Amino acid sequence: MDVLERQLQAYANEMESWDKFVLAYEPVWAIGTGVTASPEQAQEVHKNLRDWLTENVSKGVADSLRIIYGGSVSSGNCEELKSMVDIDGFLVGGASLKPEEFEKISTCD
Repeated sequence: MDVLERQLQAYANEMESWDKFVLAYEPVWAIGTGVTASPEQAQEVHKNLRDWLTENVSKGVADSLRIIYGGSVSSGNCEELKSMVDIDGFLVGGASLKPEEFEKISTCD
């Protein structure tokens, strides 16, 4: 979380408005691997990010900011990930190149 907090602080120091800002999180170990975090792991990090925003920016920003998950999102795991309270959507990588798979992810409830 230390790395994420430093990255967020760098943005927080420069942001005039958070209105159009979207925060995307992908575990470094998931990049290009086809491995995804468990829904619980992803939720824990997203909650920590939202808590950091509450403490260091404002509760309003923390509540309204979209925090999306990237990291091998697929039609097979999107429903479980989407059910997590602090995951507001997805940053879809390789699956976006497969139209049928992307459509399933984009309509995931």
